[in-house]
Formats: sequence, structure tokens, C-alpha cells
Amino acid sequence: MSHHPPTAKPCPICGKPAEEKTRPFCSRRCADVDLHRWLTGAYAVPAVESDEDGVDEGEGEASGR
Repeated sequence: MSHHPPTAKPCPICGKPAEEKTRPFCSRRCADVDLHRWLTGAYAVPAVESDEDGVDEGEGEASGR
């Protein structure tokens, strides 16, 4: 039986209390599920597309004058 501090966050995969050994997950299985999601692209950091013409012009003006 494991000890869970009252402020411990739940496992992000299944919601069970996190275990010290596999924190922030409750088990090795949930850690593997999370890793699989990252490796297959299920998780992605959103990218903000910038206007490259505007960036180049701004840099050119600053360095050209």
C-alpha cells in the first residue's frame, strides 16, 4: 500500500492517484501510454505562424539604417 500526500495531483492519463515511483503517473502502463502518444504525434505543441515578409522587412530596416 502506498502513501499519497493529500496535495498529490492525479495521474494525467487515468485520474488515479500518482505513485512516487512513476510520478506524475499512477503506473508504468500510464507512463507508457503517455510516451506512445508523444511518439505518434497525438500530442503536439501548437506553432504560431508568423508573417515572414514582415519579420524580414523589420530586421532589414533596423540593420539597414
